Amino acid sequence: MYIEFKGDNLTGPARIGRVSFSPSGKTLRYQGKEFQSLKGEGYKANYADLETGEQYWISACKKDGDDTLYPGPIAIDEDVREEYWLDLRDRPDCVEQTSFRSEGKYSKRKPK
Repeated sequence: MYIEFKGDNLTGPARIGRVSFSPSGKTLRYQGKEFQSLKGEGYKANYADLETGEQYWISACKKDGDDTLYPGPIAIDEDVREEYWLDLRDRPDCVEQTSFRSEGKYSKRKPK
């Protein structure tokens, strides 16, 4: 999954990592944190850390790698790196990369 900390900004540190779901499917877990859906109430965020209330955007990874809203770096957790590059992105040439730069959904550099 794509996980981006929002903090007080539209952008924040982003990464690709494996999340797990609670039995009910209402809570996500990642790196010792638990997240609950904001049910459409967040601004550019869809989940909140249950302990701190900090907001995140968590979603399935996009095949083209443009997961960010605006251009920015994305780190890849080691335990999903090969799977990400081989199975999702179909980019065996990148399998050693631990991060990449996303052009972002709203990049002005993209043709319309």
